[in-house]
Amino acid sequence: TATPSSQSSSGQEANAVQPSPPSCSLLTAGRCFAGTQNVSSLQKDEAWKVNVRIHGCDIEQGYLCGTMEALNVPLADTPVVTFWEGEIVDAKNYTFFTGKWEASAEDDVRHWSKFPSFTPLLVTNCLNWCGQQHEFENVLLIYFVLQSQIEADGGKSVDLSNYPYIFMRWKEQYFVNVGVDCGLTIAGFYYVCFSCSDGSISGFYYDPNSSPFQKLELKCTNEKQSGFTFSSYELQ
Repeated sequence: TATPSSQSSSGQEANAVQPSPPSCSLLTAGRCFAGTQNVSSLQKDEAWKVNVRIHGCDIEQGYLCGTMEALNVPLADTPVVTFWEGEIVDAKNYTFFTGKWEASAEDDVRHWSKFPSFTPLLVTNCLNWCGQQHEFENVLLIYFVLQSQIEADGGKSVDLSNYPYIFMRWKEQYFVNVGVDCGLTIAGFYYVCFSCSDGSISGFYYDPNSSPFQKLELKCTNEKQSGFTFSSYELQ
């Protein structure tokens, strides 16, 4: 959600033949999630309760959107609700490179590498490639080649179609129920990892002017409200 105040993604040029990430019944319009965002600073430990609802999702276009609600923001008289739009990393519409929002390629690699599920992605692709090429004696070499590939082009050739995690970026677009003078900022964005097996979400907020690596942790509530499964929507 919004954090204390203190060009299009390069994936649009990705290889169009790459298959999309797997569709997931837990990543659909109307699905709800609840958890916390750690906004601790050097001065104090602090975490906000957070609710997220997905309003629209289009896996083929690599797009989703929703609302995020922070429940116990110290300076706010009411829960703060923001509307966000997301990019699904699929090596077709979007890659691991952000290419905007003041995030460099180094920032991208540093944040994606914080997800425990990111390294196994490289290993899985490495083993698949080695098996096809009968090059198992060069597994370590191929692993580093794939790692270098992600650092070089955002991972355009990495196969995400059968991986049990979906990587995304969420960017808050505007405040829904408060003004911009509420004492919070939505200048940054989230690096997000979604588990297809249980619907859990982990994320890290990036904003050069905010505390680094603010961690978002959400669990699927199994509650499903109305939503839209296409990218045209009207927020009610």
